[in-house]
Amino acid sequence: MASHTFVIDASHPCLPGHFPGQPLVPGVVILDRVVAAVEAAHGPQGALRLPQVKFVQPLLPGEQAEIVLDDAHRDGVSRWRFRVERDGVLLASGELVGDGPALA
Repeated sequence: MASHTFVIDASHPCLPGHFPGQPLVPGVVILDRVVAAVEAAHGPQGALRLPQVKFVQPLLPGEQAEIVLDDAHRDGVSRWRFRVERDGVLLASGELVGDGPALA
């Protein structure tokens, strides 16, 4: 199991429109950090899919979040389960699956 922390700064360009006056970090930005965490731990990946993702709590700009990765490879397929947490509170969870060979 690997873990990575990140913070999305309040000046990130996605925030002014998501949502004006009460910014929330968009799910796509969180998922981008999940992919980056997988690639930091396992090298560049080919095509990836997200067959399951669930967002349960918002992440606010400036808050520190932790990505916890669980290597779930099976039958020769690259696969990771992930959780994104803030101070132990679950923000998002899901699964990332490789559809092709790694690019390393």
